[in-house]
Amino acid sequence: MAQNSTYAYIPGFFAQDDPQADPDVIGALPDRFGLLDSNPGHWQRFQLNITALGLEGKPGDSIKVFFLGRHGQGYHNAAQAKYGMSAWDDHWSRLDGDGEIVWGPDSFLTPLGIQQAEAAHNKWLHEMPSGTPVPTVFYSSPLTRALRTLEITWTDITLPNKAKDVQLQPSHKVVIAENCREVCGGDTCDKRRPKSWIAENFPLFEFNSGFSEEDEFWTPDSRETEEHVNERALSILDDIWDKYPTETYISITAHVGFIRGLTRVVGRGTYELPTGGKYEYLPSNVSLRLIAESRCNSHRY
Repeated sequence: MAQNSTYAYIPGFFAQDDPQADPDVIGALPDRFGLLDSNPGHWQRFQLNITALGLEGKPGDSIKVFFLGRHGQGYHNAAQAKYGMSAWDDHWSRLDGDGEIVWGPDSFLTPLGIQQAEAAHNKWLHEMPSGTPVPTVFYSSPLTRALRTLEITWTDITLPNKAKDVQLQPSHKVVIAENCREVCGGDTCDKRRPKSWIAENFPLFEFNSGFSEEDEFWTPDSRETEEHVNERALSILDDIWDKYPTETYISITAHVGFIRGLTRVVGRGTYELPTGGKYEYLPSNVSLRLIAESRCNSHRY
């Protein structure tokens, strides 16, 4: 981790930056991913502003822009809608299914969830001609719904189509990180599959260091604390800054609980991104400034 490091978000670029922003009003995939500047050349000006902010910083400061995506609807989300959150929390979340829907372990995307990921893909295709900066490093939760959302969103953009047998470009790193997972424990939908299964089904992605074959974090009887999720979020920021110090534009595909942790630790407060949603810095984007000079390679979690 980075000792004595501080992370903070830089407001003023995106509609989601406003602490009073309403995700239901902004929507999952807003125009320009929420960028406030709507004048011609908006993405070019944004990139120039990010470069200028980096040059203005103190020694040891650096800026990265995060495109945060929440996975599309999973079968556990469908079950939550079917039974209501109270009944889900009290009973159904501890089961693997109800005889009609299977959500555990490690819930798959529903047909609607696949459509939401395809909508994110199409949104990128729509924005890119205007100069949207495309991420060069991609992080994902190890849960299948997040991995599939990432795969669908970025295939034929930065990821090769597996059916075409094209090599993944080395400039586009896709990292499966244990610490990007959803709040862990209790709910069967949040227990991940074995590493070997993930590797077989997502062969273009690489695992972060220390990734175990079996899920060593999920437990059936206890739910992870908010403080622990915050620690995991900080560990991911540390990992990205340590391993990719010169990369500016980063994508993270994860879950609402993890995204809440990311927004908390940079001082933004929580933002309830809809399933399949994007927000430039935490569902899809926001700028972060790192204030740190002393750094080491130990881990927070």
